[in-house]
Amino acid sequence: MKTLHVKTGRPYHILIENGVLKDCGAYIRKCSRAKRAMIISDSNVFPLYGNAVSDSLVSNGFAVFTHVFPAGEQSKRLCAIEAMYTDLAKNQFTRSDLIVALGGGVTGDMAGFAAASYLRGIDFVQVPTSLLAQVDSSVGGKTGVDIEEGKNLVGAFWQPTLVLIDPDTLATLPPRFFTDGMAEVIKYGCIKSSSLFEQLERCDIKNEVNDIIFKCVDIKRAVVERDEHEAGERMLLNFGHTLGHSLEKLYHYTGLTHGEAVAAGMAMITRASEHAGMTKEGTTARLAALLQKYGLPVSDPADCKTAAEGAFTDKKSSGSGINIVLLREIGDSFTKKIAKSDFYGFCKINEKELSL
Repeated sequence: MKTLHVKTGRPYHILIENGVLKDCGAYIRKCSRAKRAMIISDSNVFPLYGNAVSDSLVSNGFAVFTHVFPAGEQSKRLCAIEAMYTDLAKNQFTRSDLIVALGGGVTGDMAGFAAASYLRGIDFVQVPTSLLAQVDSSVGGKTGVDIEEGKNLVGAFWQPTLVLIDPDTLATLPPRFFTDGMAEVIKYGCIKSSSLFEQLERCDIKNEVNDIIFKCVDIKRAVVERDEHEAGERMLLNFGHTLGHSLEKLYHYTGLTHGEAVAAGMAMITRASEHAGMTKEGTTARLAALLQKYGLPVSDPADCKTAAEGAFTDKKSSGSGINIVLLREIGDSFTKKIAKSDFYGFCKINEKELSL
């Protein structure tokens, strides 16, 4: 078993091991005295793993309750969180009880936000079952929901009590959603680790997935420890997300997966920064080649002006400017504030790319 310790305001462990899901109750019991556990999961994941998690919790002394919501980003709304509150309250959950988030990024974000806000905060455990959640969203304590105006605009920082990563769950992940998670894996190579990027260039990810998960989580752990509430360095983790979130909103959270949107966003912003002379020549081509190796997009036919303006409601927006993450080269990233009035002009080179 590989173990990482995250030294945040609410410290916790991340455990990575094949088959750990079936023993999750024992590991959760070691860090919790809760009597009740609410499994929050979606309609795709719960039929696959809900019984195994429930049985393990029961065998370790937990009274188990479940809340299952319709799978998909479209469920990530405040009304869905209210339904979670209702189940928690009806079943008399107290601050000494806990939530178990079983599923992908949407589930972790929603269950985490419910935990952060119900009774002003109860414990929760992340049991991520998608590649995206295992390498990224289950770690770091970002929780939240979407509103009409944009993605993840309502939420809280609330660290989990424990993260249990079982790579075996990836065997049931549809191919498109494995690809979806690869965007976040590639992001880590871009912003922090040229050696990880090179490994992805030469390897078959499925033969080295446990090692890749560990490396991504370790990068995020280190960043989150230094900047838990995104006041500085943690902004680098948003590489590709400014345009990516805007694209997701343009497609009403149905046309693109999160990873596909982030992949397009990474390629588009790097193409723009390389054109502006801020990024080493050839970086865009190298990034695009790796994205395409894993079946991810490197551009998007959506109107570039609309996509750029859609980013103005993003969390990275600040006053009359917007904070964007750029690459000096692979493995070396930085943030830059650009005036909103200049952002479309900065991104406009992508229109030329689509016309070729």
